[in-house]
Amino acid sequence: MDLAGRHVLVAGAGVTGKSVVPVLRELGARVTVTDGNAERLAELDGLGAELVPGLAEPPAGTDLVVTSPGWRPASPLLAAAAGAGVEVIGDVELAWRVGRLRERPPVWLVVTGTNGKTTTVGMLESILRAAGLDAVACGNVGYAVLDAVRAGHEVLAVELSSFQLHWSSTLAPAASVVLNLAEDHIDWHGSMAEYAAAKGRAHHRSAVVVHNADDAWSAAIAGEHAPAEARRVGFQLDVPRAGELGVVEELLVDRAFVADPASSAEELATLADVRPSGPHNVANALAAAALARAYGVDAGAIAKGLRDYQPAPHRAAEVAEVGGVRYVNDSKATNPHAAAGSLRAHPSVVWIAGGLLKGASVDELVSSVAGRLRGVVLLGADSPVIAAALARHAPDVPVNSLVPGDDEPMTTAVSAASAMARPGDVVLLAPAAASLDMFRNYGERGDAFAAAVRVLRDGAGESSHGGG
Repeated sequence: MDLAGRHVLVAGAGVTGKSVVPVLRELGARVTVTDGNAERLAELDGLGAELVPGLAEPPAGTDLVVTSPGWRPASPLLAAAAGAGVEVIGDVELAWRVGRLRERPPVWLVVTGTNGKTTTVGMLESILRAAGLDAVACGNVGYAVLDAVRAGHEVLAVELSSFQLHWSSTLAPAASVVLNLAEDHIDWHGSMAEYAAAKGRAHHRSAVVVHNADDAWSAAIAGEHAPAEARRVGFQLDVPRAGELGVVEELLVDRAFVADPASSAEELATLADVRPSGPHNVANALAAAALARAYGVDAGAIAKGLRDYQPAPHRAAEVAEVGGVRYVNDSKATNPHAAAGSLRAHPSVVWIAGGLLKGASVDELVSSVAGRLRGVVLLGADSPVIAAALARHAPDVPVNSLVPGDDEPMTTAVSAASAMARPGDVVLLAPAAASLDMFRNYGERGDAFAAAVRVLRDGAGESSHGGG
């Protein structure tokens, strides 16, 4: 990491570029930044870097390339760098190397997987803080891990995407978990095997490798990618075996980080401590607890941290109850695997779904939740794909497919769902798809749902029972 006088090319002038350039300059590097968007590139003016739009290959004498995680390995610039023997890393790898330069490097507890990452790192951050530690959630949650390292935090609860992990080569967490794996980002990685391999990089140098014993991919990735010397710890939604965390009646219990795992267990928390509720969030809580226990956190802090945790917006957030029907916003369920977890948390659901499926199949999702569906309201570009799956696997469930081009699609969707629902049901926005065909992001989609529900509530003269 001696970059004094070295020439570093930064690929991408977005959030990553803004975070990376000042650090590289502090390390004495000569920095060039390239981006195809001239306006975004201009925002880095004044940081001491040379700004060059649209480079297709590294300038002569480039010693290192630091790329934004979204850039694909096959992009001309990165392919040219690799062909020339120039090392390409991401901002996460840079953060790891910068942290190693500190007298007391920060401890990394890494969370990845297809779904549940942000909830898990939020729970983990809350648990660590309940233990009195200087901890912060960072990475793919919006607070750049490089900024967290520079701020000097003691422990980092790091959410990492498969893109970020692809560009990480020497990362060595104190503990890591791959929560689950389902079809996603295949267009970027090229295959499910490559997607899994990218997730497995979280384990390559990890001291404690945590896996979800209820998820075949998580268990397989741990088996394939854990170092021989790593400690292996599982978790499951049933009575745990020795060396695992799990659930006994209404309790979360630990049979891994105890004096005698073969014959003893320690109570960590209750199911009532876990919010939002639902099996998938109990699994997230167990994963967070396992990572915290790997760092030596006691049971009392686990329970307090889970109780203190405030769920992020658009993640199974109850907006209101109207006429005995609860309206729940899980707009963050942007793929079928996430939507399945959300749907399974409720026995009787009117499901609002649709958007951009990105090539993902919904047949398994629909067949697994068909018995819970009171009705379905579909909107968005790929609603015909979901409608076809419903016709195959849930032919008796009423389906209302909205007409494309509706000026107020979410208002119409909520009204249609309300007409289908009965007291005791949940109207659930869990789209199983991305939002960009109709909204700027999943947050705007969730806000539109919450606003439509409040209009419905106010018109019915009901009172709210939750936050949006």
